Parts: sequence; structure tokens; C-alpha cells
Amino acid sequence: MTDEHLKETRKVTPSTKGCEDCLKIGARWVRLRLCLSCGHVGCCDSSPNRHATKHFHGAKHPIVQSFERGEDWRWCYVHESMV
Repeated sequence: MTDEHLKETRKVTPSTKGCEDCLKIGARWVRLRLCLSCGHVGCCDSSPNRHATKHFHGAKHPIVQSFERGEDWRWCYVHESMV
């Protein structure tokens, strides 16, 4: 099964090397996620501020990719599944 939200992904340039929103407020993160619609780098749901999920709810960009070295997976927020 192919996720129809994959068509919304593009080659993006990461906005920062860390969580964009945590860096603004001086917070820490656990792991990073890269939005494949716009390049926003946000922290994962194990992080206190969950900025990647907050970005999805605000921007409605459905798919993120792990922004961790050695990880190569993508997640669709809409379907709550790997793609």
C-alpha cells in the first residue's frame, strides 16, 4: 500500500542542525525529525516539547523523516504509520 501523502514530500534543506523551536527557547531535545514538505527540524515525541508533532498540527505537513545519523525511516502523521 502506498501512502498518498508521499506526493507531498520533496527534497528539502534542513532549517537547522538541531530542533528549530528548542533552539529558540533554549530547550533540550531527545531525537530530531525532518519535515519532508518544508525542511523544518523538530524534536520527537520523546522530547519534552514535541515540536515535530506540533509542526504537523500547525502546518499540516504529513510526513517526517528521522534526522538522526544511521536512521532512514519516514512517518506519516495522518495515518500514524511508517511509509
